[in-house]
Amino acid sequence: MTAPVGKALEVARAKAQADVRELRQRIGRLSDDAIDLVLRSARSHYAWTDKPVSEELLHELFEIMINGATSMNTLPARFVFVRSPEGKARLAKSLKAKNIDKMMAAPVTVIVAYDVEFWTHLPFLFPHEDRRPHFEGKPEHCETTAFRNGTLQGAYLMIAARALGLDVGAMSGFSNAIVDEEFFAGTPLKSNFLCNLGYADETALFQKLPRFSFDQVCSFA
Repeated sequence: MTAPVGKALEVARAKAQADVRELRQRIGRLSDDAIDLVLRSARSHYAWTDKPVSEELLHELFEIMINGATSMNTLPARFVFVRSPEGKARLAKSLKAKNIDKMMAAPVTVIVAYDVEFWTHLPFLFPHEDRRPHFEGKPEHCETTAFRNGTLQGAYLMIAARALGLDVGAMSGFSNAIVDEEFFAGTPLKSNFLCNLGYADETALFQKLPRFSFDQVCSFA
């Protein structure tokens, strides 16, 4: 892919600006119900029904998530949708004991990972300027950029899943080293966190835990 230039660039920019204006006119903000669904009243879930999650829905989930913003459009996140008995058995090797049943019961468990060699894809993802020299030969910068932006994409995935009517339950009680050896050996990918997807059994929920108020954690400068 090459970046448009000249008249083609003017046309592309004008269309992008018009699309944003049209969207803002069409949708000023989400409804309170929509906000409740994706964040305000959403819960992390630990128990699951046996209702399946289709491959088509996972494709739709990805198509929504991939549009979330990342630095220089780096898109370093990589996702493994673990849903087969064999895949679940491999993933179970990495989990703390209390998390195994949660993962095994979920229709899908996503390994949210990141690619430390994301920058090699920048000619496609950021075609109007060669930004590879910002990362080549700089492993610490690559790691920080990939982890930060890959985590953002993991959060986009969770919000998009809720928007599609799925429930989510993120997990960090596992060994990254074991996941990386089991699923990513010989690759530049590293695991970040896990997220169960499916349709929750709400009977396992307890009361929602406290949240900070604005004044406790926010300030102006």
